[in-house]
Amino acid sequence: MPLVEITLIEGRTPQQLRTLISELTDAVVRAVGAPKQNVRVVVREVPKTHFAAGDVTIAERESPHG
Repeated sequence: MPLVEITLIEGRTPQQLRTLISELTDAVVRAVGAPKQNVRVVVREVPKTHFAAGDVTIAERESPHG
């Protein structure tokens, strides 16, 4: 049972998330031949203050004072 986990910054529409789930599912089916009903997708959305690279959060990076 393939499991795909993806973490994104908050802000996508429900339709964008639905499309992402469908596209990821289809990619797994094509890539490894898994039955579609066996593919699991977990989408985690995090606030910009909870996602950082190089000790700088996305919120800080986007801030005019960052």
